[in-house]
Amino acid sequence: MAGTGSPSAGAMLTPWGERVSAASVWPEYPRPQLRRDEWVSLNGSWQYAIRPRAAPMPADWDGEILVPFPVESRLSGVARRVGPEDRLWYRRTLSVPAEWAGQRVVLHFGAVDHEAAVWIGGAFVGAHRGGFDPFSLDVTDFLGPREAELVVGVWDPTSRGEQPRGKQHLNPQGIWYTPVTGIWQTVWLEPLPMDNHIAELRIAPDLAAAAVDVEVLLGRPTRNPGLAVRLRVLEAGAEVASVIAAPDRRVRLSLGSVRPWSPSQPFLYDLVAELVPVDNPLPEDNEARRLASLHRQVPLRGVEEAQRYAAAVVAGEPVDRVTGYFGMRSIAVGRHPLSDRPTLLLNGSAEFQLGTLDQGWWPDGLHTPPSDEAIVHELEFLKAAGFNMLRKHIKVEPARYYYHCDRLGLLVWQDMPSGFLPAQFIAPNDEGEGLRQSGAIEQYELELRRMIDHLRAHPSIVMWVIHNEGWGQFDTARLAGWVKTLDPQRLVNAASGWLDVETGDVRDHHDYGELPAAPAPHLERALVLGEYGGIGWPLDGHLWEPDQRNWGYQTYHSAEAVRDAYRAKTEAVIALRREAGLAAAVYTQTTDVEGEVNGLLTYDRRVEKLPRDWLAAVHAPLREAGT
Repeated sequence: MAGTGSPSAGAMLTPWGERVSAASVWPEYPRPQLRRDEWVSLNGSWQYAIRPRAAPMPADWDGEILVPFPVESRLSGVARRVGPEDRLWYRRTLSVPAEWAGQRVVLHFGAVDHEAAVWIGGAFVGAHRGGFDPFSLDVTDFLGPREAELVVGVWDPTSRGEQPRGKQHLNPQGIWYTPVTGIWQTVWLEPLPMDNHIAELRIAPDLAAAAVDVEVLLGRPTRNPGLAVRLRVLEAGAEVASVIAAPDRRVRLSLGSVRPWSPSQPFLYDLVAELVPVDNPLPEDNEARRLASLHRQVPLRGVEEAQRYAAAVVAGEPVDRVTGYFGMRSIAVGRHPLSDRPTLLLNGSAEFQLGTLDQGWWPDGLHTPPSDEAIVHELEFLKAAGFNMLRKHIKVEPARYYYHCDRLGLLVWQDMPSGFLPAQFIAPNDEGEGLRQSGAIEQYELELRRMIDHLRAHPSIVMWVIHNEGWGQFDTARLAGWVKTLDPQRLVNAASGWLDVETGDVRDHHDYGELPAAPAPHLERALVLGEYGGIGWPLDGHLWEPDQRNWGYQTYHSAEAVRDAYRAKTEAVIALRREAGLAAAVYTQTTDVEGEVNGLLTYDRRVEKLPRDWLAAVHAPLREAGT
């Protein structure tokens, strides 16, 4: 059917999906950790066309699509399947505010699944492969004084390829869901200074040292001694640390007294980074001396350079300015003070992590939440229900999702989205991992690294989950060591469930029995239940497809039976914590998803199948300190 830019009639909608319109769709700035004041959202009505993959760029269009909702979703206004034999095309006009004249213009995509190519005015601008990570293109040279035509072409093999795809499947059923193709996160334009700008902000808090390390990387590295970075840390609006430094350096700011970040007190510090002109803090002939191989110049990237820049005088207005934030927290595996068993230590203290398996799917937007408000509602439900953690399962969310976890205080175990072909499935009783083709390994590692780089500043994320069960599992020990090297400030869950290869920070067991059992004990790794529960309850009037098999790992048909089953499972987890040293448990799952009805919430988010207050009371013993 042709797209209309409005939700399809008669579809399952969330309360927030009912309010979506082309005039106001995802208006929030999408990148909280590198924020600028000036930007223009490109969300809204675009034209679309679906053509054979080998066909040329279309001359005519099929209708309108509401970006950033994927073409298969109801909120896109299209709700059409796009297969591996197809290519999805987007088109809209592009204009730049007059006040941006003399600046560079960057086009940002939050995420496009899976292969995207971009043209402006008929000229090829660039391409990207990877369905879960953001990418940007400098489009300055492609823009003229008038409107330009922006065209995006997308191809996605979904479950016919080995690329990371998560739970998408061309034949959705059971634990596999409706595929997602194309733009599914915010698209926007941003102006940057013409000569240079802040391209990246890396933040690494050190709770033990009461300090934060910051790296400010420029769009173009420079040896201009008259260009510096000014950093300011704010605590509740008041400046508590500042420094001027050379760009592209690691800079440490000491904070004095520290307010640690935790689920109970999710305090966030603000960070302001500015690119500023300074009076040259180095000898005027420093560069000439270096080129002449003399030894009298000030050595770069050392103590003397840092001291000179710290005393530098700012000589004008900032060239560029961005803001971010951070939380001071640590996460580690250590000994429990009472049992002496390995456990999870948050800020040096044992804290049981209780969370839900969170798929991140929506009946109206599929991968794309209907609004920022919808995300907040769901996270606030989990907090009020007594959870302090969630496992983001086989999906990477928009950056604003993690921002809300940061400010509300929810720990996140972040899964790497899996991708594999049927023959690469590893069964629970297999004795070894699979082999993958070199190209598939390269793409997986590329997207894994992008995920870590993109999300590493979020204090809520405390664990990377590399593999889930046997879904294409390969090179687990090597990948676990590599991820730990990339990000030593977080834990690594090498394989959640099934084939354990004796690596990583935790031993993760999945158990969907009526009463879960603990993983086998380990001397060094913390024991966690990466998945358990799965209590199914199909509620009439809230089912994705009422006539299909709506299932749970155990299925009940009354509120009383569901409450009894949930209480029994929670009491079993309490016992495992006390008797076996269990350090964390992940209940399946936050919401119903398509044919899975084992959620605490219905798929449309309209009914709390287990009310938040009741859940909080059941969970209370797990929140007791010192147990």
